[in-house]
Amino acid sequence: MINLKKHIGIALAYFFIVALMGILLRFYFVTSLPFNYKFLLHAHSHTALLGWIYLGLTTLIYRIFLVGAQKHKRYKYIFLFTNICIVGMMVTFPFQGYALYSIIFSTLFLFASYWFSWFAIRQVPEHFKKRFSWKLIKTSLWYLVFSSIGPWTIGGVMATLGPESIWYKTSIYFYLHFQYNGWFILALLGVLFYIFEENGVQFKQEKLTSFFMLINFGVLFTLFLSVLWFVPPTVFYILGLMGALAQLLAFYELYLLLKGNFKILQLTFSSRAFFLLKLAATLFFVKLFMQIFSAFPYYATLVYQLKDFVIGYLHLVFLGIVIPTLLAFLQYFKLLNIPKSFLWLFIFGLATTEALIFYKALAVWLGLPFFRDFYIYLAVLSCLFPVATGILFFKHLKSFYLSD
Repeated sequence: MINLKKHIGIALAYFFIVALMGILLRFYFVTSLPFNYKFLLHAHSHTALLGWIYLGLTTLIYRIFLVGAQKHKRYKYIFLFTNICIVGMMVTFPFQGYALYSIIFSTLFLFASYWFSWFAIRQVPEHFKKRFSWKLIKTSLWYLVFSSIGPWTIGGVMATLGPESIWYKTSIYFYLHFQYNGWFILALLGVLFYIFEENGVQFKQEKLTSFFMLINFGVLFTLFLSVLWFVPPTVFYILGLMGALAQLLAFYELYLLLKGNFKILQLTFSSRAFFLLKLAATLFFVKLFMQIFSAFPYYATLVYQLKDFVIGYLHLVFLGIVIPTLLAFLQYFKLLNIPKSFLWLFIFGLATTEALIFYKALAVWLGLPFFRDFYIYLAVLSCLFPVATGILFFKHLKSFYLSD
């Protein structure tokens, strides 16, 4: 039997390393540091998405849907191969950026994700296949595979059109979009519905079908919001707006589906985990309305010109929505505990750094006063993240060894 707490410990180690990289990136604007900013940024983003979040999600999926398949040895091989790829990217990106060895490990990781997706879809026990929760998980895995079209096209684009081409950025945005809007969000929703199913909640099939169609329409059509930065034809703005509205409607449908059952979450989750779920739900609605605004030409151009809006938005999605939900689910399935000290340091760090990032963008846009020591404040407050993640990681490590 596999000790999945150990696997989560490895994922948390990546989370801690990501936070340390983030500190270096923040202090780069405060003092002279001997590293290439873009190279470390690549390492930071790849380790965050493909190390911490990817491993957290795949471990959850294995724990819920695949343990019963009794294919532990094969899963161990997938996990080992995936970690070789992650460590390879983490080591090579800071020193060479996108170059031979980092590209090799990035490419191998795509095969690792295909391997896990194939394994999950093929090996899931028959009794799960008719569940709505598995339908969402399976769809999320297809989005994971589909998102890889972006990385595959980057090499050809760089060789023929160069990194300054609009297709270079579009390939990256394509990948990111289907990662967080498709793979991450639908996988987390699949886990949420599994929890309700296990607590005996039954939903009307037509309501589930409506939600499923709307959420997927939203995922596909909000892709157009990712290309508005190069001012495409008007139809792109319309399609992007349709996708944003579809996502809003989908989550209104989700609210109607779940509103009579919120008490179950409150009773089955710890107070800290339930707080994280409420935080993620609140920030998700902020995300939805930000998407709607970004579909209008004036705001789309504004977002492209003021990068802090993009940085703030991405941190809101990952730090404010995906990670809190993932942590809440990991605690629910007893794969980790959420220390109180971690929770408040993490929330305070998130709130203050997001406020500073968005204030900078608003100050430039609206001509508001801007304080001279902005980057010092941002860097110092960002130190809360490695402290918080360090507490989470080392307490998990301690509990793991004590349990042994």
